Amino acid sequence: MGCSLDQLLKSIMEILWFSVVNRAQYNVTIHWHGVRQLRTGWADGPEFVTQCPIRPGGKYTYRFTIQGQEGTLWWHAHSSWLRATVYGALIIHPRQGSSYPFPQPKRETPIILGEWWNANPIDVVREATRTGGAPNVSDAYTINGQPGDLYNCSAQDTVIVPIDSGETNLLRVINAAMNQPLFFTVANHKLTVVGADASYVKPFTTTVLMLGPGQTTDVLISGDQQSSRYYMAARAYQSAQNAAFDNTTTTAILEYKSAPCAAKNCSGSKPIMPPLPAYNDTATVTAFSNSFRSRDKVLVPTDIDENLFFAVGLGLNNCPPNFNKASQCQGPNGTRFTASMNNVSFQLPSTFSLLQAHQLRVPGVFTTDFPAKPPVQFDYTGNVSRSLWQPVPGTKVYKLKYGSRVQLVLQDTSIVTPENHPIHLHGYDFYIIAEGFGNFNPQTDTSKFNLVDPPLRNTVGVPVNGWAVIRFVADNPGVWLMHCHLDVHITWGLAMAFLVENGVGELQSLESPPADLPPC
Repeated sequence: MGCSLDQLLKSIMEILWFSVVNRAQYNVTIHWHGVRQLRTGWADGPEFVTQCPIRPGGKYTYRFTIQGQEGTLWWHAHSSWLRATVYGALIIHPRQGSSYPFPQPKRETPIILGEWWNANPIDVVREATRTGGAPNVSDAYTINGQPGDLYNCSAQDTVIVPIDSGETNLLRVINAAMNQPLFFTVANHKLTVVGADASYVKPFTTTVLMLGPGQTTDVLISGDQQSSRYYMAARAYQSAQNAAFDNTTTTAILEYKSAPCAAKNCSGSKPIMPPLPAYNDTATVTAFSNSFRSRDKVLVPTDIDENLFFAVGLGLNNCPPNFNKASQCQGPNGTRFTASMNNVSFQLPSTFSLLQAHQLRVPGVFTTDFPAKPPVQFDYTGNVSRSLWQPVPGTKVYKLKYGSRVQLVLQDTSIVTPENHPIHLHGYDFYIIAEGFGNFNPQTDTSKFNLVDPPLRNTVGVPVNGWAVIRFVADNPGVWLMHCHLDVHITWGLAMAFLVENGVGELQSLESPPADLPPC
């Protein structure tokens, strides 16, 4: 990269250039998660959606602007499962001369929650794709790249986060895990939430956070406890019944600088351990999610042009006749796992990216008939007929006119198992105006809509056996992926893309592709 991330993001310039050189053995792309980059979809990054991959030995310069955002975002690889190890924080500070809408913290610390396999994660997903079964679960979670001293291998490398008595610090918490929503807490300390997904929120105090993969949360923590050492801990929130998951706990240490053994050999001084919610504690997740509000009254789209309903969830494909059922169909009862939105299991193209095919008018790469609602209405969270368990593969997009006001209901289904799905929309922020359980009912659930101060996010956790309603204005032309941020689910097809048409004039139109866009 031409200059450091910190130098770029602390400057007052909004134009960012990142030169990425691929010295790895795999194809790679980089996604700038949550960046509201207008008209520059060529820099968004998802492989075969907005660009073809950077081949080994190749390079590409991502050019985009950041407008109207402050807080914590992040970047990560968006090719296969490279995101397991290729990621980092992307911090947007207030402009020079401006300040936070809360007391200036003494220090700021990114807390990046990750997920680790003792195997090559590319091999893990390739084996799962070959067999049709679920991939092996991870062997550890990490905080800033270290598992923490509850694991046998890493007692000497546990991350230390300093604090001093009386000071207030800002923790920028990012869930970069591949496949797991995570609880996060700090022993004996309260956390005041002040931001999420690079947007400020009405402050509220909690003892535990829950972040789906892709989400960020900014919290203030005060050094108001006895001068000692306290564990920060994260472990799984597991909403899918009977599904295997990594049930280990990762830790870092919040260490008071005046603690008796600070900066010395503390091997004999075990930090204080916090209580953590039960793995399936949906009540805590719901209470936390319902606490988010925008800091001020916001302009929520009201006169809706596009009223969409997407059923999201898993499925099972029958084993094809030409497959070896014993070795290549290891899903339940000899099937292969799949996933879908509105019964369409998303298939990535392989010869053109969707954005290139759109810009160059290349036929046969995608179709524009993604359904606005499920082809068949059913009891989404009830006992679903097995005839609805097998989705149809396809590369379909939904076309939106520039400036259209969109309401989208995201409905979880109980096919295979209900689950909390972190749904991320590229290129946009959106307002989460309501969440609930069961099947969304437009006659009664509209009374729950918050059209005054709903939170602005880029990733929404669709409740297990429930629904969420989001709204946004389609003011960013291009092709924008929307997908579950559990990477195993996007691998199985839980994704779609919006094609937002150009508006009027240059400032409402997609920019031309850059000269160094990687070839396919």
